[in-house]
Amino acid sequence: GVRRARRSRGARASEELARSLLVDHRNQTPVAKMKAAVLAAVLGSAAAFAPAPARRGQVAMAAEGGNPMQKVAAAALAAGLGLSGLTAPANAITKDEINSLTYLQVKGTGLANRCAEAAGEGAGEIGINGKKQLVDMCLEPKQFLVEEEVAKKNGDVVKDFVKTKLMTRQTYTLDGVSGTISNEGGKIKFTEEDGIDYAATTVQLPGGERVPFLFTVKELVASGSGSSLKVGTQFGGDFKVPSYRTGLFLDPKGRGMTTGYDMAVALPGLQNGQEGDAELFNENNKKFDVIPGKIEFEVTKVNVELDLAQEGDAELFNENNKKFDVIPGKIEFEVTKVNVEDGEVSGVFVSKQPSDTDLGSKVPKTVLLKGIWYGRIE
Repeated sequence: GVRRARRSRGARASEELARSLLVDHRNQTPVAKMKAAVLAAVLGSAAAFAPAPARRGQVAMAAEGGNPMQKVAAAALAAGLGLSGLTAPANAITKDEINSLTYLQVKGTGLANRCAEAAGEGAGEIGINGKKQLVDMCLEPKQFLVEEEVAKKNGDVVKDFVKTKLMTRQTYTLDGVSGTISNEGGKIKFTEEDGIDYAATTVQLPGGERVPFLFTVKELVASGSGSSLKVGTQFGGDFKVPSYRTGLFLDPKGRGMTTGYDMAVALPGLQNGQEGDAELFNENNKKFDVIPGKIEFEVTKVNVELDLAQEGDAELFNENNKKFDVIPGKIEFEVTKVNVEDGEVSGVFVSKQPSDTDLGSKVPKTVLLKGIWYGRIE
């Protein structure tokens, strides 16, 4: 009994001393803090027989004297953010900086989907004399808008471009586009010839409807005033938007343009080697029979205004008869920065093009894209 009393009194004394150290901990010098931490660690062994409050005091002291970065990380983890939420926002990047990175440094960062920006101050101009090449052209959309019917507060329904949510991963940038740029009659003319000039993209409207489209500048012919590229130069033109689907694509009912069914039908049965195969054989192995017949006609009524086309026939016809649509689009470029030494130009663009038609069975929506572009003159 005496030993238990002495042990409990020792634990209480150690606990009171640890509390007093915690009270003055913030006002102590670093050396004093270290001494206090060592003393508290020693006292912790003596307070091992103390109840739970002594352990809570030790945890409080450890949190008070911990590393500041550990405190920030702990707070971020507590908020469900993790250390990834502490990264800095992305800034503009130059072509030289991109080229200096290895594959492993780029992998998983999203840099492969970004367009570079012309280096330097951005002043000066690049003259276009004769024919030159615009290479390494990159187009990165920043905003995706789709034209929809929107109800106003007064009840009127008007067409307007609404913001959308991008559903495609970071593979929607056009890169490596090249072509001839020339000066014809005091006007700049650019003709797109090669490169990764299309990217399948999907966006989602506020109501949940998804709109697929093929972001492209295929066969672009753009022109603008002036004989040089400088800040403020504008040029634009038309391009072709191929079908989002190709001829080998089959819809959920097995219908396609170059393959598949002509219309929605069921699959034929298979022979199983059992009784009745002869009849099934004749059903599955079709042949073209030509058998004579005879018919007699008599006219009993005439209606010259009869229209055999019923409601919905046009829609069903479009669903069954697939076609590869090529619809025009339009794009406008503006130069905002020039690097005369390296022949670099960069700026902004606005593109207007149709969405997917599902091989001709749907009416396309109008998609408006705004973003940045980069190119280099050779």
